[in-house]
Amino acid sequence: MSRKVTLAVGETARTASAHGLLRTGVDEERAEPLTASVLAERVGWAADLVAGMAANLLAGHWNAVDVEVLASGEDGGRRRLPSNAWMALRRLGWTTAPPEGIRVNDRIVRMAQEQAGRVLRSVKWCSDLTAAVMEAWPADPARRTDLEWAAVRGALPGGQHLPSSVINSRTRQIATFVKKYNRMPVNVFEAESAPRTARMLLLAACDGQQATIERADVPGRALLRLQLPTRPDPRSYRDWTWVSCPIKLPPTIPGGAVLHLPTLRPHQGHIRADLAYTHPVPKTARSGHTVALGVDWGLNTLLSCGAVRLHRDGRITALGAGGMFRAAGVLAKQHRLRRQGERLGAKADQYQRLTAGDEQHALAAKHTLLRDEISRVSARRSNLNDALACAAARWAVDQAVAAWASVIYVEDLRSMEAGGMGRTINTRMSQQVRGRIVERMRHLAAETGVAVVIVPARNTSRHCPHCVTPLQHRKAPDRPATRGWKWAICPSCSWQGDRDQGAWQRIASRGLAHQTKTVTDRTTGAMAIRTVVDRLEAGAVITPNALKPSRRDRSKTAPTRHKTARPTPRRRRTPSPVRPSGPAGQCPEGHAHTDRPRLPRAAHRHQDVTTISAPTTGRHRPRGAVLGAGFHLHAHATPPRWEIPSLGAMSGDGITELIRDTRHRGSDFVAPA
Repeated sequence: MSRKVTLAVGETARTASAHGLLRTGVDEERAEPLTASVLAERVGWAADLVAGMAANLLAGHWNAVDVEVLASGEDGGRRRLPSNAWMALRRLGWTTAPPEGIRVNDRIVRMAQEQAGRVLRSVKWCSDLTAAVMEAWPADPARRTDLEWAAVRGALPGGQHLPSSVINSRTRQIATFVKKYNRMPVNVFEAESAPRTARMLLLAACDGQQATIERADVPGRALLRLQLPTRPDPRSYRDWTWVSCPIKLPPTIPGGAVLHLPTLRPHQGHIRADLAYTHPVPKTARSGHTVALGVDWGLNTLLSCGAVRLHRDGRITALGAGGMFRAAGVLAKQHRLRRQGERLGAKADQYQRLTAGDEQHALAAKHTLLRDEISRVSARRSNLNDALACAAARWAVDQAVAAWASVIYVEDLRSMEAGGMGRTINTRMSQQVRGRIVERMRHLAAETGVAVVIVPARNTSRHCPHCVTPLQHRKAPDRPATRGWKWAICPSCSWQGDRDQGAWQRIASRGLAHQTKTVTDRTTGAMAIRTVVDRLEAGAVITPNALKPSRRDRSKTAPTRHKTARPTPRRRRTPSPVRPSGPAGQCPEGHAHTDRPRLPRAAHRHQDVTTISAPTTGRHRPRGAVLGAGFHLHAHATPPRWEIPSLGAMSGDGITELIRDTRHRGSDFVAPA
């Protein structure tokens, strides 16, 4: 099977990864089916052999000299090192071998060298960061002055655009070392020990003699063949046999994507497979955008976004009132899990002090149970964060696609740290998953050719989106004399609105005005606007849309018709679902059921950050998962408008794509003249 992707005009190749599971296999030599537990055991044996050899490589080369040689990109003969880590290590003569009496093929050694080489290459950046922080060590590690910040950023390559939180975390690590040993560490290799080697099989470092993957005849299926040991200590090559493992491909992998060898990770009796694939996607542009989506972060409202349009005369107008993604119930669940983890951690630390490492102590068994429970709570928090990040990113990308936007502008809050705002606010801000949402947003937006650009967050919520005048923040629109933060009023142009609504307008207009200043990181491919230019910022304002006069004369010419006093049934609009994925039609909009005494929504459970149970009013009647009530009953978002928009809100490219898409699907849509 060819590993090259055929690209059309305006397309580029994109490599991504999806999660899968190996549930069963067949031993080809013995023609014996393998259960999930037996397959996990055999993969675990191979992973243990690879992890052991990789750990030996890391322990032998965990020093500044070897890392510098590997990062230089040249060997002793001034030849350029290969991009593959295992080939670079072999060029330098850094080899490893299995324990005595164990027989493995050369591809198993390759995976160990690849895993160790990737770690040694990545530690070079940490070494440079630690050296720069120690070179510009501040007088007070807890608080740097402006001159000290300039010194540490100047000592680090690319430090002008590095988040301050990264520098502060490295400073705290060095300060802990100084407090413990009463001296500065020599380098990062003294401050940190070699990382623990993960149990996994990097099959990408192998060739067809160790593993192959091909698509099956059935759509959505693939067949992975690899050699696995039949015993934990293989003594000869006869102890290695070929195993065929069918894989069900996730629906996120396109049918025409090229599959690559996955990475296998044993985890709790299962085999997780990171399925890499390459497929063509539309190219993203750094500039030339006319419709953009601005995204603002919030505390109670996680995301607020809206679309704006850049006209040919330079005016920027808002397209609609925007939307909101609220996840108060999910954050409340996260808050409860965090408090539970803190209580378990405090109790486990107390048991650790009492037992003093004695495994025969009466509390040793309870300490082990507590550690297991802490790991389970941590896994639940991690899964909840992943679900929240995926849902928020999916919603933001859907809003961009529905608005025909070609770029998403997100404010840069990487340097934001929770401190000085009270215990409750600090805790809630530290629980945000902004970085994971942006990462997921880039992943989803790349499939549709939408660029994600980071813009500076300075004064986005403080200045008016219409005249860039400092705003006055009040408690609510009906309380203009009470100071607050939610409602914003402009003393110059009399604009007023929600603080988050004004923020996303400022973010989107700033991005469109500075789109020529967008830069792309060569390593990660992330786009960002690093600085704000005053000349361009003066034009980053939203022009109010002119109100169209009503053509209908609504003057009263006759007496009002009498209407019967008929009670209106209690109804709630139910939005139609997203675009159908198959040939079936789309369900129409309808009404919520009127025979239910209570709607199953999180708002009826009074969910808040500090909520730990159902409401105390009335009889306690659990419905569903009350202490959490399920993810989707706690996340409320403005649905995207999937209907065909007016041609005045679309650019020329958007109209062309719409006509092309409808013709491809055989629709009867005809563009008006």
